[in-house]
Amino acid sequence: MKLPVKNIKGQDQGEVQVSFPLVEVGRGTQAVHDTIVAYRAAQRMGTACTKNVGEVAGTNRKPWRQKGTGRARAGSFRSPLWRGGGVVFGPKPRDFGKNGDVLVLDELKLASPKTRDFIEVLNQLELNGTALVVVPRVDQNLVLASRNLAYVEVTTGDFLNSYQVLRSDKLLFTRDAFDQLQARLTD
Repeated sequence: MKLPVKNIKGQDQGEVQVSFPLVEVGRGTQAVHDTIVAYRAAQRMGTACTKNVGEVAGTNRKPWRQKGTGRARAGSFRSPLWRGGGVVFGPKPRDFGKNGDVLVLDELKLASPKTRDFIEVLNQLELNGTALVVVPRVDQNLVLASRNLAYVEVTTGDFLNSYQVLRSDKLLFTRDAFDQLQARLTD
C-alpha cells in the first residue's frame, strides 16, 4: 500500500510504501475488514437528497392568524407537517470515501507557537474533522500551537496507541514518525 507524502503547503512530495506484517503472516483480520469496508464505502454514490424547510418552494407567510380562528397555530406552508412541506432529517449528498485518511508529511516545523499558523497548515492539507498529528519527538512550538484546538491531538511515534488512531478521523504522520512507528510494529 502506498501513502502520499506532502509538504506543509499541501504539495505532493512522492509516496511511501507501507507493508502490514501482521496481515501478511495471517493475523490482523481487522485490517482486512477495514480495507473491505473502505473499498465498499468508496463505491457508494452518496447522491440521495431531499429538501428541508428552507429549500421547499413556497411563501414564508403564516397560513392564518395565530389566534381566534379555532384552528391549531401554524407558522408556514413549508412546515414538514404539511403536504408539500420539507423533509425532517432527510438525506443529503455526501462522500462515503475513506481513502485519504492517512497522510505523511516530509517535515512539520513551525517557526513560532502561533495557533493561526498551525491552522493555516491544516487548511493547506485540507484536513477536516478530528486529526491526530504524529511527530518523532516533542516540538514545543507544535504543542503550544495545537493545544487550543479541540479537534487536534499531537503525539509522538513512541506513545501512539490504538485508541488515538481509532478516535481520529485523519492521521497526519511526519516521515520520521512513520518510520519510527513501522520500526516499533516490526519489533
